[in-house]
Amino acid sequence: MNFSFLNEYGHYFVDGTKVTLLLSVITVILGAIFGTGMSLLRLSGIWPLRWLATAYIEFFRGTPIIIQIFLVYYALPQFIPDFHFPPFPFLEEYGGEFTAAVITLGLNSTAYVAEIMRAGIQSVDKGQMEAARSLGMKPWMAMRLVVIPQAFRTVLPALGNELVVVIKETSIVSVIGLNELMFNADTVKGSLSLPFEPLIIAAFIYLVITLTLSKLVGMLERRLTKSNA
Repeated sequence: MNFSFLNEYGHYFVDGTKVTLLLSVITVILGAIFGTGMSLLRLSGIWPLRWLATAYIEFFRGTPIIIQIFLVYYALPQFIPDFHFPPFPFLEEYGGEFTAAVITLGLNSTAYVAEIMRAGIQSVDKGQMEAARSLGMKPWMAMRLVVIPQAFRTVLPALGNELVVVIKETSIVSVIGLNELMFNADTVKGSLSLPFEPLIIAAFIYLVITLTLSKLVGMLERRLTKSNA
């Protein structure tokens, strides 16, 4: 094993890690926002909305993410003439590939978060909603102020796992040329004809990121548990 190439190529891994973290953070934020909304549609009493939400969730949970990224990045421009993915706001240096990656990972994460939040909402005692309604709250206000916060505390470990999964799934967007961590590791591997060393460095970076985030989520979970004790 020879890792002396890091002196010259170390910036590839630094830059790739930066893109991976940015992509993961944006994806998780979008997934949390839209996933919560999708879970409410999934629980809606209006059957067309419930059916559409169910179809959406089953499609993105039941198909490989690599197919989803190909459909978004390659198929979408085929159906919309002269369509090009615009650069992501404030991150123009990464081009339209970053935007396509955010859209795909965001759509995928939304489906998984929707099911997580649905389970969390259903786990909250129905008496909480009834008590909030008795205080004069409208259903949407009771859901936002009473039910969802309690559901969030319940599903926090599952949401933490989803964050870890998103970080690892960002490696798939290397297939569209986005210079995230895995793409840059492959670039170094091809440039130096080193079969293992760049991949070992990338795996170590992924491991450090995911372990750190798991610890932070665990600390947050314990803090919320103490605050409710």
